[in-house]
Amino acid sequence: MAENKQQCCEKFKTMIGGQALIEGIMMRGPDKDAIVVRRAEGLSIETSPRKKNPPKSWKNLPFIRGVFNFFDAQVVGIKALLRSADLAPEEMQEEPSKFDRWLEEKLGNEKFQQAVVGIAVAMGLGLSILLFFLLPMVIGGFFDRFLDSNLALNLVEGIIRMAIFLAYMFLVSRMQEMKRVFSYHGAEHKTIRCYEAGLPLTVENVRMQTRLHPRCGTSFLLVVLVISILVFSVASSALLAAVPGLEAIRGTFGYRLLMILFKLLLLPIVVGITYEINRWAGRHDNGFTKILTAPGMWLQNFTTNEPDDSMIEVGIAAVEAVLPEQEGADRW
Repeated sequence: MAENKQQCCEKFKTMIGGQALIEGIMMRGPDKDAIVVRRAEGLSIETSPRKKNPPKSWKNLPFIRGVFNFFDAQVVGIKALLRSADLAPEEMQEEPSKFDRWLEEKLGNEKFQQAVVGIAVAMGLGLSILLFFLLPMVIGGFFDRFLDSNLALNLVEGIIRMAIFLAYMFLVSRMQEMKRVFSYHGAEHKTIRCYEAGLPLTVENVRMQTRLHPRCGTSFLLVVLVISILVFSVASSALLAAVPGLEAIRGTFGYRLLMILFKLLLLPIVVGITYEINRWAGRHDNGFTKILTAPGMWLQNFTTNEPDDSMIEVGIAAVEAVLPEQEGADRW
């Protein structure tokens, strides 16, 4: 899957970014969020102020901010996805189930929407943890009787985790209903590339850009998996050294369960470290950062498709909707 599009020189880096929606794009700027969806009558553009933590809040501290920003991105992303489903053409919308209608009647529209978002976030995070962390840990546990090295065991778990993740991404990319979503993902990247190149945001200028971007959420997830191998290896070795008695029950169900729970508790640390690495890599251009972001860039060949001009128009409208009033306020 070679990327043949040209790429103009990046003149600056922006903090603006977003995600693909159903027939649209959600874009987040320094001050505003925007949801742009293509409807039969034209583009629907909705903006809202972006919630920020106070400058001196402890939630902005390094390694801690990554956890809160990650969770916030999940909530905002789910809300935008649900909103795009409401705005999408009628033929793409599904009739609400009897349970949905009953729940909305009991809770009211606002509380119903909050409940739906909460359930969707919980299910999304739960499925990700189950598929990419819990399942590899369970499978890797069967190798415990054959591997004396804790590092080797965590490496095996990491390989299993990576294999499941890549297989999942490949299978999702083959789903017909996801191809248009991934095309909007490509439009999002190409529009930001054009903006960072300092070019006017026209369909022609955006079309010539690459659809791959180093500061993509796909790259973030891949780095999470890599960092988890390192964190789990160091932390589990430290635990075994601090509690020597654990070696006596190694290979038992109780030991495996304990190590699984211990590693799951480490996930916020993994996310926090990954956020700081991606933040640093996104602000620097050198040989090391290019190597660091290369796997994530390659993976985007599966999670982005080339958009048509109508999708590019959505991307342009989304970026323009969140541009700050003060020029350069979005520089990263």
